Amino acid sequence: MAIWRFDAIGTRWEIETTDDLQSDAKGRVAAEIERFDAEWSRFRADSAVTRVGREGGGIASADAGAMLDAYRELAHATAGAVNPLVADSLAALGYDASYSLVASDPIAAPREWSQRLRWTPQTVTADEPTLLDVGALGKGRLVDLVSGVLADLLGGLVVDAGGDMRVRGSAVRVGLEHPYDATRAIGVVELKDAALCASAVNRRAWGDGLHHVLDARTGMPVRTWAATWAIAPDAMRADAVATALFFDGGPELASSWGVEWVRMSTDGRAESSPDCPAQLFTARS
Repeated sequence: MAIWRFDAIGTRWEIETTDDLQSDAKGRVAAEIERFDAEWSRFRADSAVTRVGREGGGIASADAGAMLDAYRELAHATAGAVNPLVADSLAALGYDASYSLVASDPIAAPREWSQRLRWTPQTVTADEPTLLDVGALGKGRLVDLVSGVLADLLGGLVVDAGGDMRVRGSAVRVGLEHPYDATRAIGVVELKDAALCASAVNRRAWGDGLHHVLDARTGMPVRTWAATWAIAPDAMRADAVATALFFDGGPELASSWGVEWVRMSTDGRAESSPDCPAQLFTARS
């Protein structure tokens, strides 16, 4: 396998292909990542999301309907804990566009978020300044898009964006990294024509117990679960479920979507869906 490594959207990417990628394929991948980032990144001053957060208005994007439809299901399943208007809550705790990591008082995201936005398959519109954060599923969506750009390649393909990956062709054995010790795994899973996404409280953590996984209803970081993993046919749904699993309702959403999963509590207990293919090394609850 040939491996192409690069940095984009604040994470390390590795794309494994049977043969070396040609410059035109790499150019298509780079263009798709740039398009998505320019539309949806709240860390870019020139992005469409930042403009809507500042002025209101609309975003024309082929990703709008798919992502916001999924967010509607996420919010319903978790009683509002997962919410695309959590951006201001994250910023209040220091995870802002400048990565200040200086926390102020937490703020709750508006529960009526779906009433503040209108969307179609190709657009999303806000009548007033409204900052969106698509972090609950956006990286998975982009992994799917990059995989689609390379769909015409022959042979095996692995698209890995900081541990969120989609595999086509030959099976790949993946370790489930322990959230408190990167040298250990709590289990392994074999992926073939599937996606695996993970989330953990040790990623993007700062200050006194602060991290990026917030309960939008309170604006505070979650405390019960330390890490989650989700396996699905596509990476966007895997990413979405990996977020939902930090909250009540996450397992039920996973079941309705046909997603298998593992999660580990902050006291080291692990649990998984009934048909999860992962082999766990740690004790189950």
